[in-house]
Amino acid sequence: MIELEGVPELVDPVMVAAFEGWNDAGDAASTAVAHLDREWKGEVFAALDAEDYYDFQVNRPTVFMDGGVRKVTWPTTRLSVVRVGGEKPRDLVLVRGIEPSMRWRSFCNEILGFAHELGVELVVVLGALLGDTPHTRPVPVSGTTSDPDLARRMDLEETKYEGPTGIVGILQEACAHAGVPAVSLWAAVPHYVSQPPNPKATLALLNRLEDLIDVRIPLGELPEDARAWQVGVDQLAAEDSEVAEYVQTLEEARDTAELPEASGEAIAREFERYLRRRDGASGPPGGHATADGSDGTSYRREGPGGRTRPPKPPKPGTDSDPDQDPGSGGDESSED
Repeated sequence: MIELEGVPELVDPVMVAAFEGWNDAGDAASTAVAHLDREWKGEVFAALDAEDYYDFQVNRPTVFMDGGVRKVTWPTTRLSVVRVGGEKPRDLVLVRGIEPSMRWRSFCNEILGFAHELGVELVVVLGALLGDTPHTRPVPVSGTTSDPDLARRMDLEETKYEGPTGIVGILQEACAHAGVPAVSLWAAVPHYVSQPPNPKATLALLNRLEDLIDVRIPLGELPEDARAWQVGVDQLAAEDSEVAEYVQTLEEARDTAELPEASGEAIAREFERYLRRRDGASGPPGGHATADGSDGTSYRREGPGGRTRPPKPPKPGTDSDPDQDPGSGGDESSED
């Protein structure tokens, strides 16, 4: 561990973590934590020693010039802290880095060591996976935990996932063994537009995080970026009739599956979020995981002028459809 500054004393701290790589389709999760760090002007107080956890031939260091002096930035994981103002101030410990190449158990032990020292009351790990979900609908975000009591108290799913996992799953399991309450929030990113950025998925994760920890998160330009992203994908999809037809198929499946919920809890959650924001308007402000745990393929091709174009969809039931989950449609479950 390399300590950059003294460890601060915190108020009701929650740790929020995200890692680039397999658990971060569309860079949605890591961008969400970066947004929190930027909006609340996070102060880095520690970083993990890059030598211990990263293969530099996989994640290479970069050289840059600083005032005429050459310096090196090493791939690592950094911890920062932000103070959330309002009637009930609280602190967030933000953990952002790259999924480690090795020694995952030691990596998690270091993170948990800081959580214990700082008095962290809850660990929330953000992730994003590729799913059979249309870009035109709200991004599905599932909240899971391995703690049955926590699942009941916070209206979460008790995870039943079995299969390959990433550092998100390992960290959550390490928290469970250490007796630290932990939750994973997973956004489902459309597999046919998996390349970053995906501001719509980032926005969905932040909205769900806001509900979970009961804080008002300043969203900045994210809502506008999310709308622009969807318009851009709409335009590209419309240029290919097969892609447009495939998106329509996903829309119909999604609408049918969520029809009962659309008139109940989902509407109530959106209304509560609207009221919070209205009341607080004057206040302070690689391959990727898929629903079945496999490595997702980046479904894309370059269109005219260098624009990223959604590809022609694989035909259901063929070998060219690696992420098809006949039982769930691919966007209702997550791995952790």
